[in-house]
Amino acid sequence: MIKRRTSRKIWVGNIPVGGGSAIPVQSMIKVPATDVKRAVAQVRELEAAGCVIVRAAVPDEESAQALAEIKKRIKIPLVADIHFNYRLALAAIESGADKIRLNPGNIRRQEEIKAVVGAAKRRGIPIRVGVNSGSLNTVRRPTSDVRRENLAHRMAGAALDYVRIIEKLKFRDIVISLKTPDICSTVESYRLIAGKVDYPLHLGMTATGPLIPAIVKSSLGIGILLLEGIGDTIRVSLTGDPVEEVKAGREVLQATGLSGGVEIISCPTCGRCRVNLPRIVHRFQNALHLTPNTLHGSLRVAIMGCEVNGPGEAKEADIGLAFGGRNALLFRKGRILRKVKEGEAVSALLSELSNYPFKRRFS
Repeated sequence: MIKRRTSRKIWVGNIPVGGGSAIPVQSMIKVPATDVKRAVAQVRELEAAGCVIVRAAVPDEESAQALAEIKKRIKIPLVADIHFNYRLALAAIESGADKIRLNPGNIRRQEEIKAVVGAAKRRGIPIRVGVNSGSLNTVRRPTSDVRRENLAHRMAGAALDYVRIIEKLKFRDIVISLKTPDICSTVESYRLIAGKVDYPLHLGMTATGPLIPAIVKSSLGIGILLLEGIGDTIRVSLTGDPVEEVKAGREVLQATGLSGGVEIISCPTCGRCRVNLPRIVHRFQNALHLTPNTLHGSLRVAIMGCEVNGPGEAKEADIGLAFGGRNALLFRKGRILRKVKEGEAVSALLSELSNYPFKRRFS
């Protein structure tokens, strides 16, 4: 059981972050906010995939104004991502943003910070202090343990300095993030800040690259911290479809035991397998309509290609299939229920799934 770090609870719209709340998965709109129709369509896809909070880039006044129209058409909280120009934060707040992300690397003047904090306080919305390594002056990609340690301390220090400015303005609805492209630097940055403040932490890495490398790096960085009890909300950053970010984020939470869902385990296949197991697994995965909003527990489902891997080696699964030739054994907790034909196997598994008594496995 993971013992989560104690953090203060803040609210992003109607979603709690921190204070022991469930960990929300976030993503970002990847089209211009001014293209309201496409932005709304993307948010709806993200929501269907399990995204709980979404962020939009606000590079200009038109984008800030477009947030109001987007807000009218979506159900999940909308965060405004602000860089360089504090006036865009003020405009985004006026348009109804549920949270503001400020970058300490490019919005530094105290009078500008004060203006944004005042507007956020009046509207009752939180601010994320989002530090990126690329925005810190003269920071280069770390290539040694010494540089990594130095970068981590600089990241945490930059966040703390900014937080202290905001605290002096009697504002406490703060979230902190510390993102780099390097796993070790990112993990150490969060460890440092976690021991110094009780604000909720938004976990993620930045500029992680294309799909597979990015998922590996993000899963390691975010996963290590979650297993240590650090982290209150997450975003997996990928170059590509934001829906894949949400899927990856949900898998990380499930793999660490911090959320419910259907965990599919399947064998890598070998010469003993006589069925198209990847296709069968894909069919089952696509047939699942369970989301974090409707599933209140965890379930491990095994789909194995031969009698070696299941049900024997998959006996710890709750339910599963073990194929042999063109038939499969349907089993529960290692106990064989019945034999089914290959073409009926996925339907039989789904039927068994619908009748399974779910139990919580996470805190």
